[in-house]
Amino acid sequence: MTDRYAKAGGGFLIEEVLPEETFIPEEFNRDHLMIAESAEEFLEREVLPKIEEIEQQNFEVSIDLLKQIGELGLLGADIPEDFGGLGLDKLSSTLITEKISIAGGFGITFGAHVGIGTLPIVFFGNKEQKEKYLPKLATGELIAAYALTEPESGSDALSARTTATLNEAGTHYILRGTKQWITNAGIADVFVAYAKVDGDKFTAFIVERSMPGVDVGPEEKKMGLKGSSTCSLILDSAEVPVDNVLGEIGKGHIIAFNILNIGRFKLAAGCLGGSKRTIGTASTYANERKQFNKPIVSFPLIGRKLAEMTVKTYALESMVYRTAGLMEEKLSELDSASEDDGTLAAKAIAEYALEASVNKIFGSETLDFVVDEAVQIHGGYGYMQEYEVERAYRDSRINRIFEGTNEINRLLIPDMLLRRALKGQIPLLQAAQALEKELVSLMPPTFSGNEPDLEEQQWILKATKKIFLTVGGLAVQKYQTALEGEQEVLANLADMITKIYALESALLRTLKLKDEEDQELHKLREAAVKVYAEWTITEIDQLARETLSRMEEGDTLRTLIALTRKLTRRSSVDTVTLLREIADATGNQQKYIF
Repeated sequence: MTDRYAKAGGGFLIEEVLPEETFIPEEFNRDHLMIAESAEEFLEREVLPKIEEIEQQNFEVSIDLLKQIGELGLLGADIPEDFGGLGLDKLSSTLITEKISIAGGFGITFGAHVGIGTLPIVFFGNKEQKEKYLPKLATGELIAAYALTEPESGSDALSARTTATLNEAGTHYILRGTKQWITNAGIADVFVAYAKVDGDKFTAFIVERSMPGVDVGPEEKKMGLKGSSTCSLILDSAEVPVDNVLGEIGKGHIIAFNILNIGRFKLAAGCLGGSKRTIGTASTYANERKQFNKPIVSFPLIGRKLAEMTVKTYALESMVYRTAGLMEEKLSELDSASEDDGTLAAKAIAEYALEASVNKIFGSETLDFVVDEAVQIHGGYGYMQEYEVERAYRDSRINRIFEGTNEINRLLIPDMLLRRALKGQIPLLQAAQALEKELVSLMPPTFSGNEPDLEEQQWILKATKKIFLTVGGLAVQKYQTALEGEQEVLANLADMITKIYALESALLRTLKLKDEEDQELHKLREAAVKVYAEWTITEIDQLARETLSRMEEGDTLRTLIALTRKLTRRSSVDTVTLLREIADATGNQQKYIF
């Protein structure tokens, strides 16, 4: 293996990644911190005091807030300076997403506008389209929406039925169809919508609300995110100028899938912000609420909840900004004025499509865990609308459905990995074959219990990768082209990949910070990694056993189980004590401690 695979999409599974190759949040520069502070101040000063109005769907408030935040430049973080934006790096825009995400319905209004609504034009628009739309999107003069989903096509986007037919004059495409559950539809001026030209060429269009034949349906009544607008987009022989074709005719899938990848990643960043906020809310309440003459934060089972919430959020934060760093390296090479910008952008985004799905799954399921435990900590009060966690609980649920359901993403992850391997982009199959010989003579390590630099956790990480390669390699050999029908196997492989990426991200971050001045904080980081490593190896062992049992039986199965047992052998970790240490720190500081 050569080090050229370490930063390739999916390359972390076959090659050691070094701490110095990984971006961590502690490396934010002064500009990053100023941007984060600006977003946070705006949120606290302008948005949170108006949450009730926003929740009542007073959309004029949301529109006004978008214009205000546009004046600060925060709507234009991803828009190049040449087109009225700030042209900030992806670390900055990720930070902004994290900070604004906690604002319930407004968070999703903002996120849909700056993300899936604006980015298709940023990455795939021609010069004229960028000049026409981006400056106004950057100020909030125009509000954007993304229209892909239809009543009969959700995760299967290419089965869309909306059609586009060129008129006799050759000046306009006539779009007919309905888009469903479109965020911002009730307030949007510009839609990136998809239709099939001549019934089969899947194509993206920039559709203006004012164009003839464009209408929206009534507001949907939703479980959560009530403060955001969600309507159908109705294209009733809508007249869209030929100049508003986005990208190439028949190449809409390139735009759709790559924007979904960005959307998945940004969703994870939003889930990170929500998780941090909820930990603070729950730990504050646990200090204030008394039972049996004691604050409930002093009860070990309440403390354990706070600690587990914190450990998972630490892993999520580590992987979000690791991925942001990788994306920034790729996307920073683009020239927004280049004619090939769209092709290069698609290639750069696609490089980390697997990691985007991994972030989406882990982020949405972490936030769901965090808000659920926060409601439990609040007890009956957590069920009452006057408490913030009630809204957070409802708002969180959609994240496992947004941007492709988690089930679809679990099928996509191993598929994307195998495709990259078959194209020669990473030597996955060669690594799996080489591992077969290594495992036969592999001796499990011995640990003294006092290893420096989280040595045992580094072994666990390597072991989990070997387990994945063993199980994944066998699945490819056994099923070959029939593998796509083994959805349980694919989902288990996806879960292994997700847990490996989360563990590695937290571990690399902690190793990179081993010399930080605050050694007490570093000990808590190490405690979090030790706990998460124990969870990971236990869960991956179970996933491997289940998957191997599906594929083999008898002596062959027993041999394979024995091989994986070698890799899961480790010393005992007192996770109870480690979690209590994290719980004490979280309870004392009444916030996310990392």
